[in-house]
Amino acid sequence: MRICLFPITAFLLGILPLALAEERPDEKKPPSEHKDGEKKEGGEAKPAPEEKPKETLGSIHLGNAELKYVAQTGTMPIFKEDGTPRANVFYVYYAATGVDGKRHSAADPAGRPITFCFNGGPGAAAVWLHLGGLGPKRVALPPDGLSPVATAPLVTNPNTILDATDLVFVDPVSTGLSRAAKGEKPEQFYGVEEDIESVGEFIRLFTTREQRWLSPKYLCGESYGVVRAAGLADYLADTHGLYLNGVALLSGLLNFGVLEPDPGNDLPYILALPAFTATAFYHKKLSADLQANYDAAMTASRGFAESDYALALLQGSRLPQEKRRAIAEQLARYTGLNADLIADAHLRVSPSLFRENLLRKEGKILGRFDGRVTSSDYERLRNSPEFDPSFSNVAGAFSSAINAYVRGDLGYESDYPYHVLTPLPWRYNAFANRYLSMEGKLAGAMKENPNLRVLILTGKRDLAVPEDTMRYSIERLPIPENLRANIRFAEFESGHMVYLYQQDAEKLRAEMVRLVTGK
Repeated sequence: MRICLFPITAFLLGILPLALAEERPDEKKPPSEHKDGEKKEGGEAKPAPEEKPKETLGSIHLGNAELKYVAQTGTMPIFKEDGTPRANVFYVYYAATGVDGKRHSAADPAGRPITFCFNGGPGAAAVWLHLGGLGPKRVALPPDGLSPVATAPLVTNPNTILDATDLVFVDPVSTGLSRAAKGEKPEQFYGVEEDIESVGEFIRLFTTREQRWLSPKYLCGESYGVVRAAGLADYLADTHGLYLNGVALLSGLLNFGVLEPDPGNDLPYILALPAFTATAFYHKKLSADLQANYDAAMTASRGFAESDYALALLQGSRLPQEKRRAIAEQLARYTGLNADLIADAHLRVSPSLFRENLLRKEGKILGRFDGRVTSSDYERLRNSPEFDPSFSNVAGAFSSAINAYVRGDLGYESDYPYHVLTPLPWRYNAFANRYLSMEGKLAGAMKENPNLRVLILTGKRDLAVPEDTMRYSIERLPIPENLRANIRFAEFESGHMVYLYQQDAEKLRAEMVRLVTGK
């Protein structure tokens, strides 16, 4: 089952220039980076030498304290068995330094945590977590996270977690500036297991080269990055003996069966209903009694979803007509939609149907990543929005910011396009004829490493991955009851990219610092 958490439709609607299609091995490379290897005697080529990463110094003020750091920018190879590179993975590494300029980890590697961060897609670079949430710089967006911005400067990020942990932002192959090596097919990295293996190899080699094996190690994955992080927690321990101290799972899911409906799978409709209620509450589209108290409205919505609504869908065509109408009326109550529309949809309200119709009278559609965001839409004779304003509002700002920052402040020169988000032909070979699931991998990692802490971060108005989809998996995770104390949930007011809303960005910092410090 194939699901792109960052929709491919975005590229058909004007986003493609931000993320050009990945280069093939036989394409002409930019002259500054497509270097032939040196010739050995006998005409045999040897690989070009590895590039040396750039290092720049920086500092920011957090409260009344100055935080100094070194930023290391470059690519690290992923090797084949014969020692030749398969790919070069782009990364940005921030390490806190003291007044003497020395990295904290150099003096006490066991006392200085390190966190590897990545986004999802598949096909998304780490720019979103990097310049949106956790790094020392952020894109200067409106604090409400609602307004469209074409370009925006970078400013100090008061919500960075660099004071608590060093940070590595990783762009998987064919995202950002990461590319397959010369002569290697990029498609070899486009799969669930292949992706986990390649990112895992980067983490292992980075940990070795930077002498961070004794450091407490954490992962932070967003969206499809949650699938990757859960898989890595198991893979790194089993393959390299690299045990993690914690993983942060932001706006993602562990089992695609909770998100992708089929004629035989109504579970996604049930789990999406509370997100519709939360969003309708925000836009003041619920009845007066529900609008009076958010918590009561959500409790009632979840109770209905897990009882009468679930039973109605289970009965299918056996559901009596009068009961069908009563369920449609209840769904209208909890979604703010028209009961006739819901009845015509056979009681199955999809996120697209909801986004197109909640504000139809006002001539507006809702955002997919954040249901708080609205935009005018010309085509109204459809039940699926033409675009996602919660993505298009910020895509240009993030793309321009990372391109300027990499060449400017970080001093890293490359003629390759920086792929902010690009559709990749992803393979799910190990999950043929079934839904992708990482529930077993995360459970296995927790059982084998009982000190592993898991932080679940969800947005109330995330209509791409409704928060109850993650709760459903975690509540059914096959782990001993005592390990559930290692799992913590944190809920946010906005949507998928919680850091775009200032209030949520502050909470994200607090939750992440608590994860890596244990305080």
